[in-house]
Amino acid sequence: MHKIKEKIRTVPNWPKQGVMFRDVTTLLKDAHGFKHMIDLLYERYKDSKVDVVIGIEARGFITGSVLAHRLNVGFVPIRKKGKLPAEVVSEEYDLEYGTDKIEIHKDAIRPEDKVLIFDDLIATGGTALASCKLVEKLGGNILECSFIVDLPELGGRKKLEKAGYKVFSLVDFEGE
Repeated sequence: MHKIKEKIRTVPNWPKQGVMFRDVTTLLKDAHGFKHMIDLLYERYKDSKVDVVIGIEARGFITGSVLAHRLNVGFVPIRKKGKLPAEVVSEEYDLEYGTDKIEIHKDAIRPEDKVLIFDDLIATGGTALASCKLVEKLGGNILECSFIVDLPELGGRKKLEKAGYKVFSLVDFEGE
């Protein structure tokens, strides 16, 4: 996992002062690092009988879709409000200052589908928890919520686990 972590760029004070932004684009652009990451994720999920991988907008689309292809299963995007063209189901969640809403196509998940939710990073867990609720509204069974990066100090993993979801991350940046 160290090889994955060393390829993730840290951008100090972005998007605001005091934030250490963990930028996975440097991992994605590295052919060997990207392949290694996908290989690790594939090995973890190849025998889990996943029916569909869900990627959370926007960086969750990149790795989530590649992983879905490798697992030979479908890929479903969860988007911000107003971005999907057909009938949707929505879930509102809290932000630091206000709320936001994410959506999924109403026909994206079949009842009892085994779902892997994927995003690049878990911070406070608001978007991931809202994504879980969307999947459950459609009758899907969440196998796990998977991330490249966990920021443990922000409590997202604990929030998801407290809600009863399994959580996996390739690397974490604790106290860094």
